[in-house]
Amino acid sequence: MRHSVALLAMAFALSSCMQTKGNEANQALPLQSQHTNQNQDDNQFIRTAAHPGSFETDFTVAAESTVNEVVCIKSFAMPRQNPYGNGGGYDPFGLFDFFFGPQGNQPPQRRQQPQQRNGEPVQTGLGSGVILSEDGYIVTNNHVIDGAEKLEVLLNDNSTYEATVVGTDEATDLALIKIDAQGLSSITFGDSEAVKIGEWVLAVGNPFGFNSTVTAGIVSAKARSLSQNSRNGRMGIESFIQTDAALNPGNSGGALVNLKGELIGINSAIYSNTGSYSGFSFAIPTSIVKKVMVDLMQYGTVQRAVLGCAVTELDAKLAKEKDITAVKAGLLVREVNDRSTAMELGLKENDVITAINGVDVQNFPQLVEQLSKYRPGDQITVTYYRNNKKETKSGTLRNTQGSTQITKKGEFSDMGCAFMKVSDETKKKLGISAGVSVAGIKNGLFKDAGVKDGFIITEINGYAVNSVDDVEKIYNQITKSDDEDKVMFLTGLYPSGRKYYYAVNLQPE
Repeated sequence: MRHSVALLAMAFALSSCMQTKGNEANQALPLQSQHTNQNQDDNQFIRTAAHPGSFETDFTVAAESTVNEVVCIKSFAMPRQNPYGNGGGYDPFGLFDFFFGPQGNQPPQRRQQPQQRNGEPVQTGLGSGVILSEDGYIVTNNHVIDGAEKLEVLLNDNSTYEATVVGTDEATDLALIKIDAQGLSSITFGDSEAVKIGEWVLAVGNPFGFNSTVTAGIVSAKARSLSQNSRNGRMGIESFIQTDAALNPGNSGGALVNLKGELIGINSAIYSNTGSYSGFSFAIPTSIVKKVMVDLMQYGTVQRAVLGCAVTELDAKLAKEKDITAVKAGLLVREVNDRSTAMELGLKENDVITAINGVDVQNFPQLVEQLSKYRPGDQITVTYYRNNKKETKSGTLRNTQGSTQITKKGEFSDMGCAFMKVSDETKKKLGISAGVSVAGIKNGLFKDAGVKDGFIITEINGYAVNSVDDVEKIYNQITKSDDEDKVMFLTGLYPSGRKYYYAVNLQPE
């Protein structure tokens, strides 16, 4: 009966709002005077809105402006042996690992492998991108362009351009590319931290190749971590905007915008058992996107700042165990690293971090998102609780090496040598099955490590090498990783047969 009364009261209030000024006598009265026979004790549990809330659902302005700022990106590469066997597993939409949920270890539906024609690359992927500047800088997902030998960008007016890669960051799954164009319509950045759960958003991209497709949804959650759902754990980002706007293969790299048409995220992933939309979509917030894009443009690589301590999310069990009563959420410090910001701040085991520069961090994704906004050398203020007393201290952020220096992008040419194929005769003589010979040593990383001309590399970090492509592939894997120590461990021997080991430091200075 109480539900009926509440509904009737709502209907009455709505009908009263539609009366003209001439019917002021019929305007809604307070709930108590409308239902004099209702138990007065019930009224304290009922809150009636004085004015109906506005419900704006006009998406046309945001959609019309944004479709011209989102592009279609086609990636091309020479056909290679595919991992699912002959004739299967080719994926023209460039599905990313995060497109699969718990059953993601199953291969996609088999499709016909395209045949190479006249030695030309074939289309291997399809995604989206967002125009950042009038002169052709475009942000997209790293997985959209990864491995591509040629990139083709299609604008909303059907203009086509070939793109070059400016920089990539596998950890955040972001990439910056550029086309040779002028006078483009560029996106306006919004504030992803100001976005509220329940707010309407639009996703713009090219699902299944359908250009300039707009879907609508709401923000379902913020600071969502997907690390537990990742099949390979490659993603460094821990803080996604979760929406129920429909995304499908081809939407990767597209725009998530608010109703003003402002960019609040780059669409990156869906959670699905099939590879198609199942109700959950995830976007990289612009608080991270903006900083990564500036780093790639200015330095060629992302400048990462770390706090330098191991933390655990505080829960009721931990709080009781550690006798923490002042706060119910935060990051419990487990260990403090040497030469770190945490050490400079004086953080100790069992301290509870609750804010970075005044922004609350109640869980690990929120901490990662805040730190991702800054570079080594930036000053931050950390709020934490020790022995249930609040403290605030300031310090300087450092990188994983404990330094505040800006790192530079490394190049394969920094090795300072050439790699030559080892003849079958030499392999037989030395009793090895693989190897590449180092030649033409000059100033560079190999010379610094003590490697000399003629050294035959048989393994790098435990992987057998038999060509310069093998060496470069391993080099790229190491430099793109988030490991604190980027080292290339060489195993090999000289023509005399004597075995040697070298450690080549790849950490940019």
